Parts: sequence; structure tokens; C-alpha cells
Amino acid sequence: MKRIAIAGSTGSIGASALDVIAAHPERFSVAALAAGRNVTRLAGQIRAHRPRLAAVADDASRAALRAELGAEAPEILVGPEGLEAIGACADADVFLSAIVGAAGIRPTWSAVAAGKQVALANKESLVAAGEAILAEAGRTGALILPVDSEHNALHQCLRGGARSEVRRLILTASGGPFRRTPKDAMDRITPQEALRHPTWEMGPKITIDSATLMNKGLEIIEAHWLFGVPGDRIEVVVHPQSTVHSLVEFSDGSLIAQLSETDMRHPIRYALAWPERLGNGAPGIDLTRIGRLEFEAPDRDRFPCLELAEAALAAGGAAPAVLNAANEIAVEAFLAGRIRFPAIAGLVAKTLDLPQPAVPRTLAGFLEADAWGRRAAGDLLSRGAAA
Repeated sequence: MKRIAIAGSTGSIGASALDVIAAHPERFSVAALAAGRNVTRLAGQIRAHRPRLAAVADDASRAALRAELGAEAPEILVGPEGLEAIGACADADVFLSAIVGAAGIRPTWSAVAAGKQVALANKESLVAAGEAILAEAGRTGALILPVDSEHNALHQCLRGGARSEVRRLILTASGGPFRRTPKDAMDRITPQEALRHPTWEMGPKITIDSATLMNKGLEIIEAHWLFGVPGDRIEVVVHPQSTVHSLVEFSDGSLIAQLSETDMRHPIRYALAWPERLGNGAPGIDLTRIGRLEFEAPDRDRFPCLELAEAALAAGGAAPAVLNAANEIAVEAFLAGRIRFPAIAGLVAKTLDLPQPAVPRTLAGFLEADAWGRRAAGDLLSRGAAA
């Protein structure tokens, strides 16, 4: 039986993972859970799964969780140190990194340093610090398995041939809610409109990233580190049905694609059960109901975040960490009503145009680049220079 530790258990990925675990009690158990301040939901998860260890954001949340659980409370840790302890939990065989944003880097590193099997849903870990994390995984033997539906699909497709035979990786994108929105209307997009994703139900930050196509840009960088493929051989196509989750083209021109319903429990189940596949009893895709599959090129003029991410990967060094940090600041500002939708890309671009920090080599260096990017973007924002 595999014992699972989850960081981000009250979010959509964490909750879906707990559904998978509950459906296979003979295969999985929960060793540890970490959340932020959603104490009520976390308490319910602890009652259902009985982990020996939990972590929350702060002392107030720990006190509230203890009051909620009483004698049922496990050991409860607090803050970033608590998250790192969940990542390195000695009782866990697998660590699911499902916290959104750069906050997931340190617990992911802790799990990799401990030689765990890491089910990675936190793409920012590899975007901001991929070089350091992959080097540490090589040292410890940690296995990183992607949970993002696109990278999970690529992982499955790559089982169809040798890595030396790969010509290119193709990531699919739904196109988001503004696939057909004219460029001159982008300035009037509201946060409420941007949060209405046509296919997936996700947290607000990832949903906005999907609307700007920054999510695809970050996924290009993540795919580069996961699969060792240069950025110029990783492409994005818009596929509004969201049925084909990604494709691999091999050297003979053959394409292998992975198709499944838009349900994150599919890639989660794959990553947790690796190297096996677990049945779920659900019917497969009815191709006759889908009828047709459409593909189109992304509109890079209306969605400049895609090229910003590609340029950051090509530049290397601190640029991907700065890109990710500036984007998080920009998305927060948009959701708070401080900037308009097109200014998300504008703020990221202007942050990347500044003289960059020294090339990082260690985790500490990449985290310093992340902090620099946040300060620089915040300064631009405060001076009204985002547009």
C-alpha cells in the first residue's frame, strides 16, 4: 500500500486526489495533509482519512483546527516549515505537490531531497527552479511524475517510443474564455469573466493563467525540464474540445495522442499508481458523441504571454523565475481590480526588460530570483507602469 502526503489538500487537485485514494483503499492511505486556512474542509479530510501529520498556514489556523478536531487532531505543523516537513514526511511514499504558485517550490524540493516519488501538480517548482530540482532528483533518485493533464498525457505518449526518436512535443490548450474575443475588447474584460473557464474547474490563479495563455507558456518551460526537450521543439495548439490532452510527434512523423475525459482524477490516478494503471469502472470516451476534434494555432498577438514564456526559457538563468514571479503579482493585481486584463502581460514584459539578477545555480539562488521578480513587478505596479 502506498502512503500519500498531500500539500494543497483542500484545493481542487488535492480534493480530487483524496477521491482517488478513497476509491482505492486497498492501494492507498493518507500519511499527511497540508492546507492553508480552510480549516473546516481540512478537518473533514482529517476525519475521513486519519493522517498522522497535518500543516496549516499560521498559528490561528492551527488553533482553529485543534478546536474543530479535539482529541481527533493529529500533530499539526505551521507555515512554510510545516509544508517542507509534509514534503519530507518519513511516513509517506508519495508526495503530491498541489499548492498553487511559488509557495510550492520548497515542499517540492523537500520531497525530492528525501528521494520521494513526487506527483507534481505545482508547475511553478520546475518553471522557477527546474535546474536545481532536477539536479537534486538525480542525486537522490527521486522520481517526478507530472499531474498536469498535458504533461501527464506527454508522459503516457512517450511510452510509445524512445526519447531519441522524439521530434516534438505538442501541448494542447482549450483557448480559454476569450478565444474569439477581439483584441480591442480585451481591455474591458472583468475578473468575473476571466474566471469562467469553458472546460476546467480550477482555482482562480490557474484560471486567469489559462485565460491569458500564460499557463501554456509555463507548461512549455515545465515540459522542457520534465522531458529534456529544447523549447523550440515544444509547441502549443488550441484544441477547444479539451479531449486530446497532448501529443508527441516521433522522428518518422507519427503522432501519438492521449485522450480522456476532462477529469483531473485521470492523471492523478496515473501518477499515484505508477508504474501500474488502475481501473476506475467509468466508461471511456464516446467518440461518436464528441463528433469532431478541432485544432488551431494560438493567436500570439492577442495572447502575448505565450511568447514571453518562450523567450524566458530561451534566455535561461533567472528569467523563468522572474517571469513566474511577475505573473503572480500581475494576476493578483488583476483579480483585485488594480490593472486591466492586457496589463498582466504588460507587467510581466516590463519586469523581464529590467536588468536581470545573476544566473542562479542553487535552490537559494532561484528563490532569490523569484523574490527579485516580485519586488521588481511590485515596484512597477506601484508606479503605474504595468500597462
